[in-house]
Amino acid sequence: MSGAQSPLKVLLDEGAPRLAGDPFLRRGHQVIYHGEVCEGGASDEVVAALSIHNEAILIAIDNDMKRLVRRFGNPNNNEKFYPLHLISIGCDEVLAAKRIDYAMSFIEHEWDICRQKKARRLWIDIRPHRLASYR
Repeated sequence: MSGAQSPLKVLLDEGAPRLAGDPFLRRGHQVIYHGEVCEGGASDEVVAALSIHNEAILIAIDNDMKRLVRRFGNPNNNEKFYPLHLISIGCDEVLAAKRIDYAMSFIEHEWDICRQKKARRLWIDIRPHRLASYR
């Protein structure tokens, strides 16, 4: 593991390309693929709950998961999704793995900050020309 003091565990949502897990594996982190924990077509709520249960950061390529976690970490009137950590990828599948690879030191840094307090959640938004963290 390079960089982060606390190892990351990520869960790739069904729409996220498998290659998006490669940058995490290369840095010594753990990757859980969607099919390992649930069936295809599972609802967003089920995937989010599985991510929380597995203590994993959810990586989603669509915007549907963003409705479960609102900006600045406020839950969408639903306490059960409060502990959800999210990396939202807003670019096509070809670019997703490359953008994650470029952002790995940032992701690891944000994870270390997040782990300092139980109330903090990780929410990183990766776009083709922008990288943002909502604390």
